[in-house]
Amino acid sequence: MRSDESKLGLERTPSRALLYATGLTRSSIAKPFIGIADSTTDLIPGHVQMDRLVRMAERGIFAGGGTAFRFGIPGICDGIAMGHTGMFYSLPSRELIADMVEDITQAHRLDGLVLLTNCDKITPGMLMAAARLDIPCIVVTAGPMHTGMLRGRRLGFVRDTFEAVGRRSAGLIDDRELEELTEAACPGCGSCQGLYTANTMACCTEAMGMSLAGCATALAGFAKKERIAYASGERIVTLVKKNVTARKIMTRAAFENAILVDMALGGSSNTALHLPAIAHEAGIKIDLATLGRIAKSVPHIAKLEPAGDQFMEDLEYAGGIPAVLNRLIARVKDNPTVTGPSIRKIAAKAEITDEDVIRPFERAYFHEGGLAVLKGNLAPDGAVVKQSGVPASMMKFTGKAVCFDGEQAAMKEILAGKVKAGMVVIVRYCGPKGGPGMPEMLSPTSAIVGMGLADQCALLTDGRFSGGTRGPCIGHISPEAAEGGPIAFVRDGDMITIDIPKRRLDVALSAAEFKKRRLKWKKPEPRIKTGYLARYAYLVTSASTGAVFKTV
Repeated sequence: MRSDESKLGLERTPSRALLYATGLTRSSIAKPFIGIADSTTDLIPGHVQMDRLVRMAERGIFAGGGTAFRFGIPGICDGIAMGHTGMFYSLPSRELIADMVEDITQAHRLDGLVLLTNCDKITPGMLMAAARLDIPCIVVTAGPMHTGMLRGRRLGFVRDTFEAVGRRSAGLIDDRELEELTEAACPGCGSCQGLYTANTMACCTEAMGMSLAGCATALAGFAKKERIAYASGERIVTLVKKNVTARKIMTRAAFENAILVDMALGGSSNTALHLPAIAHEAGIKIDLATLGRIAKSVPHIAKLEPAGDQFMEDLEYAGGIPAVLNRLIARVKDNPTVTGPSIRKIAAKAEITDEDVIRPFERAYFHEGGLAVLKGNLAPDGAVVKQSGVPASMMKFTGKAVCFDGEQAAMKEILAGKVKAGMVVIVRYCGPKGGPGMPEMLSPTSAIVGMGLADQCALLTDGRFSGGTRGPCIGHISPEAAEGGPIAFVRDGDMITIDIPKRRLDVALSAAEFKKRRLKWKKPEPRIKTGYLARYAYLVTSASTGAVFKTV
């Protein structure tokens, strides 16, 4: 065992003394050492209930014949960090999380890991660590929140809070109704109820085979989730004894299955950052072209909030990810899983219990998957749009640019009513380097939707969008403005053309005019010059590569 390096033999006598000091016995020292990377925190609704899951995972590890060690991993709630300086730190926390899991695991020579996670950057960060370490790992996502309820209507986080801000600004609701929605939208623990980034990544993780079957949609606070945590603890010991390491699960087939499920569900555009980054750690190249190719091959068969009116609990009751895999089985590539049976065997045994939630292909919402990758003279290296959330009338759109150098400036003008129908709102200098940290634009996009402009104007950014975004919102525009990408040279009044069916994003400027503007452009000073974000901006690469760190 790896842990023997830290505990066996004459030279490790001091190490054993320290392990005894933690309360271990001779018999427990002889067993496999299993780490529980635990992201419990009082700051994130998706994580406040994790103490109970830790206990269940520990019980499973002990029952399986291992010794459990809990260690802490930080987390950021994107919803709370949104719209202010806090959002600069969200995506960068992904790299911190991966590094921390690696650091603790390698320093203590742990034999295997249960990765207890839930929300946006924590899940991909832990998966990056699993791929990097290549030891036995199982991911336990803590589960989606149940929907809120107000006067007989089910509520979701984005529509009934972020978009409510736009409705209040437009005078469509009053302060009393706004506060009622605010109190009722999130009734308790769990990741936000729609197919936002946290739940999309949970679904991708299970489809990849890195979580036990049924884990992604099992609801937070329910006993099923606790049983999954226990079973994961038991199972990880078996994986250690059989030497089933992460990269034996995380193959190219696994990533393509994850993308397949993501596209069929219409998940968050943030997977265009996270799946390539995780694959990079596994030594596999997954790029925007891979996502675009798979998106064209699979229909969009589920429509969860924010694109539709169904929620994660509906997907759970319809059979969860095994049922989605069952629907897609002809396209699913067989691959090992941490559960034991191969992914196609899991799919074959699954049952679809609600065909309104997981539709047959002939009743698909759209003939292609949820994301589209666009290119053009405004995005030579690519851009991403969640086409499953775009109104049919906006799949092709031409409008006049109105440009903002940062999210706060855009938000101020939107709420002041200065963004009108026919405009293309450009929010730039928000990329991985320019943000820094590639902040999400959920506040401005939700305000536009809430004000009734979702089918009348578009928003483009070199930043990114929350999984809760809907409407004609195109992000990840690469190269970014801070690197001298074309988006930096757009001016108010330039005509922008979006053609999602043709995968095009263009500005009506000649090459000569681009060259002229480029010569006048000056690279801006970094917004932040000290601390982690300064180091992050120096090391991070383009969104088109998954915003991974360059090798130095």
